[in-house]
Amino acid sequence: MDDHTDQTRKPRADAVRNRERVLEAAKAVFNAGGPEASLEAVAKRAGVGIGTLYRHFPTREDLFEAVYRREVEQLSELAEHLRSAKDPVDALRRWLRSAVEFVATKKGMSAALALTYQSSSELAAFSMDRLTKAIGSLLGRAAEAGQMRGDMSPEDLLRALIGMCYMHDQPGWQSSVLRMLDVFVDGLRVQPAAKAKARAAKRTTPPEKRKR
Repeated sequence: MDDHTDQTRKPRADAVRNRERVLEAAKAVFNAGGPEASLEAVAKRAGVGIGTLYRHFPTREDLFEAVYRREVEQLSELAEHLRSAKDPVDALRRWLRSAVEFVATKKGMSAALALTYQSSSELAAFSMDRLTKAIGSLLGRAAEAGQMRGDMSPEDLLRALIGMCYMHDQPGWQSSVLRMLDVFVDGLRVQPAAKAKARAAKRTTPPEKRKR
């Protein structure tokens, strides 16, 4: 019984490893060569035969979608990992930066993904659900810690992020978005009461009585 179980599990484990190698290779090849990049190049980079690739992903669209889903899942897992970070605001900032990197690395796949999105409302629902939950877990933790405003919803923050990344095909867009993200996150911070009180006092104190 045990020998038979081992024999049936080993090919399954090999298949999982092959699939992961193909997905990792596809990400690199499509990012470099765009949606028309050769599937043979993907198989070669993954170290598998083209037949193995097609067994896992019968069409090019299947492969595009699988790569995209894998990236979304990784962002979701990153959010879960960052929930234990000491600084909840820094954790949210790190996740948002990783999301920008995700947009940057899938640039070569954007045309294919647009077509996939149009034909698959389930894919769009999947990504929105996972990304909204990921942001929500980090945003909620920062708000509960009193470090960030509580009137920003995960959906609002995700829309803001998508809007910032809209010009992802322009030169230098990524560094610009990262700067905007820092400004945006800092703007959502809850200011310490002492600083707010000091600013209020300064506004009400006559200029001649202010310290110079």
